[in-house]
Formats: sequence, C-alpha cells, structure tokens
Amino acid sequence: MSKYIPGNQKHLTLNDRIYIENELSKGATFKDIAAFLCKDPTTISKEVKSRRLSDWYHKGTFYNAKNFCVHRYHCKKTNACGKIMLCGIKCTSCPTCNQTCKDFEKERCCRLDKAPYVCNGCPMKINHCTIAHKYRYDARFADRKYRELLSSSRAGINMTRHQLHQKDQIVTPLIAQGQSPYQILINHPELDMSVRSMYTYIDKGLFTARNVDLKRQAKFKPRKCHKTQIKDREVFTNRTYADFCSLELNSYVQMDTVKSSRDSQKTLLTMIFTEEKLFLAFLINRCTKGTVRAVFDRLEKRMGTYEFTSVFENILTDRGFEFGNPEELETGITGIQRSSIYYCDPMRSGQKGTIEQAHTMLRMILPKGTSFEFLTQWDVNLIVNHINSTPRESLDGKTPYDAALETLGEDVLKAFQLKPVSPDEVNLTPKLIRFKK
Repeated sequence: MSKYIPGNQKHLTLNDRIYIENELSKGATFKDIAAFLCKDPTTISKEVKSRRLSDWYHKGTFYNAKNFCVHRYHCKKTNACGKIMLCGIKCTSCPTCNQTCKDFEKERCCRLDKAPYVCNGCPMKINHCTIAHKYRYDARFADRKYRELLSSSRAGINMTRHQLHQKDQIVTPLIAQGQSPYQILINHPELDMSVRSMYTYIDKGLFTARNVDLKRQAKFKPRKCHKTQIKDREVFTNRTYADFCSLELNSYVQMDTVKSSRDSQKTLLTMIFTEEKLFLAFLINRCTKGTVRAVFDRLEKRMGTYEFTSVFENILTDRGFEFGNPEELETGITGIQRSSIYYCDPMRSGQKGTIEQAHTMLRMILPKGTSFEFLTQWDVNLIVNHINSTPRESLDGKTPYDAALETLGEDVLKAFQLKPVSPDEVNLTPKLIRFKK
C-alpha cells in the first residue's frame, strides 16, 4: 500500500525532519506526521527510532544521584559492594550500586519502548525526570547522521575477508605473469567483478598486487623522431594515407619494425591483422629493404601465391626506409602482384594504432634497451603465441588466435607457425624469454 502514496519513495529532507521534530514536541502521532509528509507511518517510526539522540546523564537531580535503580526510593541497604567495612552511607545515594547490587533493576520509561520512542512532547519537564537514558529527536543531528550513512554505505567492498583472499590468490600470480585485468576476468569469470573494480581494488591496496605491477599504469615516455624515413617522395604516389582511406577497408594488415638496442642490428618485422588482432613478428638480421623482401618471399612460399594474395591484399605501414621499395614488396616470386602497400602520413603513428598497441604488449616481454642479439625465431614465435592467446575486449573476450582460426583457417595459422597457449600459462613478462644480454 505504501507504494501508492505519492512521494513515498523519496528520502526525507532536512525540512521534513524539522517538521517531524516540531510535531513530536506537540505530541502528534506518527500517522498524522506521515499523512502530512506523504510517507508511510512506518517510515516515520524507523526514522525517529534509528536517529534519536541519547542524553546520557543529562542532568543529575536531588532525587537521582546517578543511581538508576527502581528500588532507590525505599531501599535501606548499606555497603552492598562490601568494599568498606564501616560504611554508613545508603546505597541509594551511591552510583556503585548500579554495578554491585544483586537486586539492581534499571528504571525504564514506557514512552521510550514504544511510540514515540523519544522524550519530545513529554509532559514531565526534562530537568525533573529521573530516567537515566533520555532520548530526543533532533532534526539537524538526524540529518547529519543520515548523510554520514549515505556516504559510508557506498564505501568499502561488498565481500568478506575470506572471499577477498580467494580472489587475491587468483589475481596476483597472473598479474605477476604480465596479464592484464581484462585478460584475467575473461579467463576467470568466477571472480565476478568488473575490470574497473579490479583496478580500484589494486589501487586501494586490497590485493597483494600493486599499481607498479600493472604495465599500462605507467606513463609512456615522449616518442622520439627517427631520421630514417624514405627520401624518395615518388614512391608515395597513389600510396598515401588518403588513397588508403578511399578504399574504405574494414580488414587489412598493418606493418612496422621494432628495433633492438644499439649493440645489435637485429630487428623485428611486425604485422597485425586489424580485424582479428592477430600479431606476427619475424626476426631479421638487419633492418634493410632486402631483409623485408626476404620475409615476404618466405611467407609466399609457405602459403602459396594465391593464399598470400588473399591474406596480405592491403598493407599499411610507416615511412621507414626499410619499406622504401614498395614495388619489390608488391611483386611476388612469380612476378604477380601479391599485395598493395600504403604509407601513413609523417609523424602520424596513430593512423596504424592497432600495431602500436600490440607493440606495448611486445615491450612487456622485451623492454626497451633489450638486445635481440641472442634471440631466435623460435623465441619470437613463443612471444607471439602468448600475445595472441591474450583475450581482447574488442573481440568480445576472444583471443586473436581463436578469431583468426575462424576467419583465416588452420592452414594459414600453421604457415605462420602459431600455436595457442592455455589461459593460466600466458606470461607477458621478461621471464618468458631468458637469454644473455
């Protein structure tokens, strides 16, 4: 029935509470107050009883020397505590009677045990009342108490220590392996929390893992401009980013290179399929036009010219000098055009942002400054397998390997030498590859 009362679903305001205080002082009933405020009488009753203010020891009187026993008016006991041998003082005037006397019964007021539960509106003056516990309803105190409860009810976490410990045993080891919160929650739905909640728990120190263990929490350093771009501008004819956008492609391949430290000339040629988010990496001894062409030729031999043409039909890359001979990359070993190369605008790496995001995952395993001198293609394939076994939010929780298996097929993945990795074994830390620097 209370749901049919207009305005009953709204919280009480300070003005409402002031009205309640004034009406209680006049002796009004909860039903009358509720009718005026368009609330249920139970709402007013709960409000008064839960937010009443206690006046303990409000004022001592001559009849109540802090003794709250109902028998104090006719009690003639002396030395009930037994501490003083020659004590002639009656226990009725001694406050220790409340704790030591076996016949002590606390004086209670029936007005506080039932409606209105407070001393507001009581005909007896409060200075003459001998009840120990006095309760009164104060509108401003009740409103402040309501505001504090409104704030504290939304603070903290809604789980026990045992439940938090169980979640921590799953989350912390996987974060130590370099897995992201999204990846952990996709593989462990029993955690029953959102990605934002996991970041919040880690930030507040509720888990053993800390913010420093999250790779993406760290700020990126400003990017440096490499003076190794293509100088011959004629190669960009009909291959600019504007020409690429005119094709309106949904699925294509982005290509880039990842350099080693200065003491090594080895480089990683990286590719990624934008729709499946499938990441590829190939180790080349030097970052030159010939080594990039050699990777293309090797893939074409494994896959076949027709399959290579359908998979690598359109490629978007930057203006690095290693991609400065597009005609050789576009022409296959049989002389047939196998792909089309397009270039991003200068200093616009965001135009191929998919592969740049994949590089951040690669740098979790191979941090900047790491030498590739002792890397092998087998090591690179292992890294790529762990990256492709990481669930992506853009794929609705699927891994790039599973998405590519549906679209590209198993034969293509075998030609790329890719294998899936079980969810709990995915490791995106330098511990995955151990070699001498």
